[in-house]
Amino acid sequence: MEKTNADNYEQMQQGLMLPVMEEFCTVQGEGHNTGKAAWFIRIGGCDVGCSWCDVKESWNAELHPLSFTKDIIEHAVQQAVRSVVITGGEPMLYNLNPLCEGLKFSGFETFLETSGSAPLSGIWDWVCLSPKKNAPALEKYYNIANELKVIIADKSDLEWAEICAEQVRNSYCILYLQPEWSRFREISPVIIDYVKNSPKWNVSVQAHKFLRIP
Repeated sequence: MEKTNADNYEQMQQGLMLPVMEEFCTVQGEGHNTGKAAWFIRIGGCDVGCSWCDVKESWNAELHPLSFTKDIIEHAVQQAVRSVVITGGEPMLYNLNPLCEGLKFSGFETFLETSGSAPLSGIWDWVCLSPKKNAPALEKYYNIANELKVIIADKSDLEWAEICAEQVRNSYCILYLQPEWSRFREISPVIIDYVKNSPKWNVSVQAHKFLRIP
């Protein structure tokens, strides 16, 4: 058993195995790509631990079985869609180079959702950076992010959003403020008023929850 665990760990380090929580086809419900059909791969494990996270069951990687990366790619290939969203948990805890290389070879667009708190790996057509106060994003992510999505739970989070926006280093990054779902009714008017007075920002909502899409 010890040898098996050691072998698995080595393959995880190489990106040849990953703890997959779930894989499913759905419609993107947040940010710039809202409405786009994609194959979602949710990887288990997260060291950020946001109190309002709606997938806390993803945090403990040990709860999710290791899958061979080649099998994960094959599952995607069997789908009609040719866009893959890698999310978590925090997917950057792992080496995603083999996964992305296989997906790109198979003709997929690759989309990343990350807090940016761990070193970057993988090949990405779109990077959604959603930095968190308790685990700030690394500088690299602010240089490459296609969209910056800051979750707003209370008014003070707007100050954090501005701190994050100041670190963006490219002109093509789209800025989003997104209400934390459990406080949607209370905080949405605050965000809307803020965007009216600071139009560099856009409003993102979790459309999939309104539409009841998994």
